[in-house]
Amino acid sequence: MYYTYTKKNTYVIIIKVLKKNADYIFGKTGNKMETIEDSDLKKVGLELMFLTPEKCSRSEGISAVELSKSLGMPLDTVKKKLKILLDKEIIRVYGINPKLWKFDEYKFQKMDEDDEVYRLLCNFDDVDFDRYFSYN
Repeated sequence: MYYTYTKKNTYVIIIKVLKKNADYIFGKTGNKMETIEDSDLKKVGLELMFLTPEKCSRSEGISAVELSKSLGMPLDTVKKKLKILLDKEIIRVYGINPKLWKFDEYKFQKMDEDDEVYRLLCNFDDVDFDRYFSYN
């Protein structure tokens, strides 16, 4: 994992590259930070963030296959997004086969507020909370 910096006029474009795949692109102008959203990463992150014990088959967490089925996303995409969240240390992994994934609330609260993943997961503008909570 590394960052490349390219200066163009007053803009600085930072591209995070993982396995020849640009996952985040965000620019900085002055003090304002703008993020281009990765909707798949946001779906995976929020699903883990609001995961309740009733939604998963084991108390240690949820497997990538279960997460893929519940989100209706391809397994490879889910695994890539889980790897990004694991690199940011906001999820934990238990076991070997199957790997079980669980959100780490403590490390998420300790993240830098300028982190692109933190800002992505804290942006609730287009989030449907009915998916995560039942209001009975």
